[in-house]
Amino acid sequence: MNTNKKPNIIFIITDQQSATMMSCTGNKYVKTPAMDSLAENGVRFDKAYCSNPICIPSRFSMFTGRMPSEIGLKETGFPWARERQDYFRDDMKEKALGWIIKDAGYETKFGGKVHLPCRTTSEEIGFDYICEDERDELPNACADFIKGKHDKPFFLVASFINPHDICLMAMKEFATEGQDKRLVELQKLEIATLEEALKIPEGISEQEFFDKHCPPLPPNFEPQQHEPYGVKKILNQREFKKLARENYSEKDWRLHRWAYAKLTELVDSQIAKVLDAVKQAGIEEETVIIFTSDHGDMDAAHKLEHKEVLYEESVRLPFIISEPGKTKKTVDKTHVISSGLDIFPTICDYAGIKPHEHIKGKSLKPIADGENVNDWRKFVYVEGTYGDMIVSEKFKYMMHDEGEHAEQLMDLEKDPYEMKNSAHLPEHKEVLDELRTHFEKIPKVQQVDKIDWKK
Repeated sequence: MNTNKKPNIIFIITDQQSATMMSCTGNKYVKTPAMDSLAENGVRFDKAYCSNPICIPSRFSMFTGRMPSEIGLKETGFPWARERQDYFRDDMKEKALGWIIKDAGYETKFGGKVHLPCRTTSEEIGFDYICEDERDELPNACADFIKGKHDKPFFLVASFINPHDICLMAMKEFATEGQDKRLVELQKLEIATLEEALKIPEGISEQEFFDKHCPPLPPNFEPQQHEPYGVKKILNQREFKKLARENYSEKDWRLHRWAYAKLTELVDSQIAKVLDAVKQAGIEEETVIIFTSDHGDMDAAHKLEHKEVLYEESVRLPFIISEPGKTKKTVDKTHVISSGLDIFPTICDYAGIKPHEHIKGKSLKPIADGENVNDWRKFVYVEGTYGDMIVSEKFKYMMHDEGEHAEQLMDLEKDPYEMKNSAHLPEHKEVLDELRTHFEKIPKVQQVDKIDWKK
C-alpha cells in the first residue's frame, strides 16, 4: 500500500463518447454503472469541452496542455500520422504530462490507445507502456498493475477505444473506394464488435424492439436551420458521411443510436474492472480518478454521425473527478472547462507540483474540493477543421472558414439542441458583440508551412 501523502492518479479516457452518454446524466437508453459510480462519489462537470473534436488534436492537447493550433494541427490525417517528428517538437515532448509527473516522484504508466501526432509514443511523453490492447486485455493489465507492489505513488492512464467502433457503421455500408474502403477491409475486429452491438436482443420481435427498446430519434434529428457551409464541407470530405445523411432511414439512425449505447456499455464494463482493482487493492481513499473522453459523436443529431462538427454532441464530453472520502456527489453546471487545457494543471495540482509557465489551463481541483472559485474563465475555445468556436455558460459562438451562414450564435439555454442561428436577433446583439470581440483576440490555427519551429 502506498503510504506517500501524494495520491495515486488514474486517468481514464474513452474514445468518441458524448457528454450525455451515461445513465447518470438521465439517459434512459444506456446503462453505465461504472461511470455512474464515479459520479456518485465525485464531481461531474456538465460543461466540459474538448480542444478539437478529432482524436489526434484532442489527445495532443490533453498531454501537452497546449491548443492544437500551436503546431498547426487541425485534423488527424497527413502530415500528423507521418513518421516525421518535426511537427510535434522534442521540446514539447520533454514538457509533456508524463515527464513532469514522473519528475515529481511518480511511477507513470500508460495502457491502450495513444494516437498522438507523428506517431509519437507514450514513452516519448514520459510513460512506461504496459499494454497495447485497447479492449478486453487493457483492464486486466491495469488491474495487475494497480494490485501490484508500489514504493511510490503512481499515475496510470487507461485509454480505451470504445465507443469509437460506431465510426464503422456508415463507413462499412457506404465507403466504396479509397482510404475509407481500406479501413473497412482492415478493421475486422472493429466491424465484428460493431455487428455484435447492432444485434437485437433474443426473444424480441423487430416491432417490439423499435417500440420499447431502441432509442428514439433525438429532438434535433433534422438539420439546423441555416446550416453552415462548414458542415456541408465536412460531409463532402468523406463520401460515406454524405451518403449516410441522404440514405439512412429513420430505423437506420435509431439502430446507430442503439449500437452507440451498446458500445458505451461495453467500455463501461471494461472500466468497471479497473475500478474493482482499486477496491481490491484497498487504495480507494488514496486514489484520484479522472474520467473523460477525447470527443463525442453526433449520434443522429442533425442527421449526422461521426464527429468533427462543432455541435454540442461532438464537442461536449463526460468529465468526472472522483476522490472517495474527499469529493462529494456534485453536478457542476456553472464552470465552463476545457478538457484539453485543464487536465494538465489539474493532475499537476493533485501531484503537488506547478505546471510549466506555458500552460494556459486551470486546475479543477479547487472546484472538486468544494472551494468557491470566483475568478473562473467566462469562455472556452474549441478549434475545428473548418472553423472555430467559443462557448460560455449560456451561449456558443461559431465562425466557420467560408461559405453561407459562417457566423453562428447559439442560445444554449433557450435552444439547447442548436436548431436555430440566433446571430441576427436584436436581443442578442450585446452578447454577439462580446463573443465576437473575445473570439477575435484568440490566436487561430496556423498553417504548418508558416510556423516558426524555433519558438
